[in-house]
Amino acid sequence: MSDAKPIWIRDPLAILADGAGRGIVVKDGRIIELVPAGATPATADVAVFDASGHVVLPGLINTHHHFYQTLTRALPAAMDRELFPWLQALYPVWARMTPDTLELGVTVAMSELLLSGCTTTTDHHYVFPAGLEESVDIEVGVAKRLGVRVLLTRGSMNLSQRDGGLPPDSVVQDEDTILADSARVVAKHHQRGADAMVQIALAPCSPFSVTTSLMRATADLADKLDVRLHTHLAETEDENKFCQQMYGCRPLDYLEQCGWLNARTWLAHGIFFNADEMKRLGKARTTISHCACSNQLLASGCCPVCEMEEAGVDIGIGVDGSASNDGSNLMQEVRAAFLLQRARYGVTKVSHKDALRWATRGSAACVGRPELGEIAVGKAADLALFKLDELRFSGHGDPLAALVLCGAHRADRVMVAGNWAVVDGAIPGLDVPDLIRRHSAAARAMQAG
Repeated sequence: MSDAKPIWIRDPLAILADGAGRGIVVKDGRIIELVPAGATPATADVAVFDASGHVVLPGLINTHHHFYQTLTRALPAAMDRELFPWLQALYPVWARMTPDTLELGVTVAMSELLLSGCTTTTDHHYVFPAGLEESVDIEVGVAKRLGVRVLLTRGSMNLSQRDGGLPPDSVVQDEDTILADSARVVAKHHQRGADAMVQIALAPCSPFSVTTSLMRATADLADKLDVRLHTHLAETEDENKFCQQMYGCRPLDYLEQCGWLNARTWLAHGIFFNADEMKRLGKARTTISHCACSNQLLASGCCPVCEMEEAGVDIGIGVDGSASNDGSNLMQEVRAAFLLQRARYGVTKVSHKDALRWATRGSAACVGRPELGEIAVGKAADLALFKLDELRFSGHGDPLAALVLCGAHRADRVMVAGNWAVVDGAIPGLDVPDLIRRHSAAARAMQAG
């Protein structure tokens, strides 16, 4: 326990919580009190943060990303392509990554996320060319420097072009190497319990880039080590056709055959499940990361979010990689998901609060962290505070709705585990112009070959 005073985040302009009209009190990384309208804290001797100009949200949670892809945004060779040819254009570029370029790419991605109100993020790193064997270790170092909570996945690919897969030989590893390193990074970095800041999951890339043997062995290892599982699934119709041709079944059937259809697993995209498959997902308590911007940019389709939820499937939000989204802004992703699903289902089925729920409580279910994603006593003190003092918000009525409808994109304050990770719209100690200069130079060099 620390000696620091409890902090009363007082009199917010609006707050996504019931019974907290006068704010909340946090101490030792936890929310210890909700202060109702007209009341004062029961907690004695509090420090005060004046939130009268802020809308307060639970910290947003990003459930799918590829940090390294900030190095290949708007790359001409990959533009205007669907998923498979898009990947084929990018794999050779990603194969040129070095530890230094990866660290820059990760720093940019995590910084963007933090500044957009994200307090917990996943990453799916599955490209391991020679020299990048310690990619997950590099990501852990960046996360600790920035103070963001992470669930990093040890991704993998072992089915290269010579085996009938998509990736080139230079970015894949063999099964023994993958499993050994998966066990290593879990033993070295995975923290357990409600206060964990760094956790590890295991994440073969997709059915078209790993062998059945690796899929099954990874599920067994995750069960043994008690960590979560993640992969892409049902993102495109091409993937369905690939699974039918390669394995004689649909992707979800294949997943179940490999021992993945359970509560340990969360899946990226989930666009092309049928009604029966949605029911099976709900029964298994497998969750889905909805990536609205990526799905639109690659014209992959639209995740049937409402049908999923009706089938008992929890839905989270993911920005996906910057090569398919071209940004790492989670608040903007909330707006994109809201607009996409509103257009699909209509005004009576999808509200701004649904989109915020997907990015908070729904995303917390995806990462297996029930202590996150909600402003309530006992929950983690992970918070995103937004001001409404920009032109885009002028004339707003409902402050919570304004964040989504008017397009909030930058948090003024972000708290992670009770500590301020963003102050006055900036990350303390981060030289952003210098980061942009070094990251841009690294990206140009990598793209040039």
